[in-house]
Amino acid sequence: MPSGTEEVGIAGLRTYRGSCHCGAVAFECELDLAEGTQRCNCSACSRQRFWKAMVPASAFRLLQGADQLSDYQFGGNNVHHRFCRVCGVKPFGTVDLPEIGRLVAINIACLDGLSDLQRVAIPIRYEDGRHDAWERAPAVTRYL
Repeated sequence: MPSGTEEVGIAGLRTYRGSCHCGAVAFECELDLAEGTQRCNCSACSRQRFWKAMVPASAFRLLQGADQLSDYQFGGNNVHHRFCRVCGVKPFGTVDLPEIGRLVAINIACLDGLSDLQRVAIPIRYEDGRHDAWERAPAVTRYL
């Protein structure tokens, strides 16, 4: 089974399309999946099993469904968890960071057309969001 990002075709910047489960919300974004993704153990991400890739807002386009999106915030209210009000799926979220600007967290599970082999090859970095220690992995990651 191929394990490298080149062998399965995820290396390099490209445009991906994605959607929620029912298709009411659709988007596209430019990202290089070989650069890595994140899984976090905070209360929201671990319950939703949210698997994200961060892109600058300029690399994201909402194609349809702005009127079908709801917004959920908690804690410091700095992250906008956007979900489809029809099917409940969270295709992306946004955060404004003063030092970087607006970022969009793309839900990898919502990207269209990725094969199982491609998904397995995507590098993952684990984050200890539960303790606001984003730079380190939690002690246990298997459930993420």
